[in-house]
Amino acid sequence: MSEYEARRLQNIKRNQALVEELGLEHNALRPADAKPRSKDKKPSAKRRKLHEAQPTRASARIASGGTRPSYNEDELERAAAPRTRQPKSPSPAESAKPSAARFDLETLRDGWTSWKPEALEPSRDSTGTFHFPSHPDFTPNKSPEEIIREGSFGGSYWRPLYSKALGTTIQDDWKELPEGWTKGLDVKRYLTSPSYNAEVNKYGVACGQSIEEWEAAGWIMHEYDVRGWFQWYCRFWMGRRCPDDERQISRWKKCVGETGRWRRILLKKYVQVGIKTVFDDGEDDDSAGDVSPVVHQTCHHWAYEVRQDALDRFWATGK
Repeated sequence: MSEYEARRLQNIKRNQALVEELGLEHNALRPADAKPRSKDKKPSAKRRKLHEAQPTRASARIASGGTRPSYNEDELERAAAPRTRQPKSPSPAESAKPSAARFDLETLRDGWTSWKPEALEPSRDSTGTFHFPSHPDFTPNKSPEEIIREGSFGGSYWRPLYSKALGTTIQDDWKELPEGWTKGLDVKRYLTSPSYNAEVNKYGVACGQSIEEWEAAGWIMHEYDVRGWFQWYCRFWMGRRCPDDERQISRWKKCVGETGRWRRILLKKYVQVGIKTVFDDGEDDDSAGDVSPVVHQTCHHWAYEVRQDALDRFWATGK
């Protein structure tokens, strides 16, 4: 044995003897204040649960965010189709809006029929766009008569309508429309059908929500138009002006105005399919109708259809 090994063994024996002398032989490997732990003792149920449990839900912040928004245009197109679920109840904010509950039915009915025209019918330019001098930013290119005669709302827009908000049935209000708009028209098929008939629509497809759903969503201002957007448009065309004009025009802009969602979706689909020419002569070979009929019909309900100047501009600039 080398001299180094001899010294090392001597030091080990000396240290071991010192440990035994001090009584530290069982505690050298743990803190002095630690309690001895039984080999058979199991961790407490609480501690075991903390170690073994798996997360079962997201944080409150994530959970409150709802589902993630979808920017897929096919999903947006499907969103325009009729919904089968029950309409949601108005939120507190919607319930706080001016409502028909502040008026009695007699006052409401008088307001719907006693208005007087304040403006002339709009002019129409060479591109087919209408212009209202009182509201130059409102530029539809379909008249109410065209929308009705070409087929819209499944032929059921003017059907007898029970309003939950008013607790009464509204009917025959289509008779306030100018006689020329409905002359020779099958009223029961194009206006007052008790059920939605997609075959009546210009593009032969169903789209949109029912008036009952619009009412439940808080979009109806009963003191002005109990049937909503299109009834407002008819009366606006006929010269009525009312406090709800700005709201309805704002909705139109968001849907089919220059930067409107449905308008842009439709024009983009033309480009995707490769169509550069719009045929709108009413013939059966109208190829434009083959481009997303649901979005076409949605835009039609909002008094807009694709015209050549808009399509040319979108091909050139994407706007």
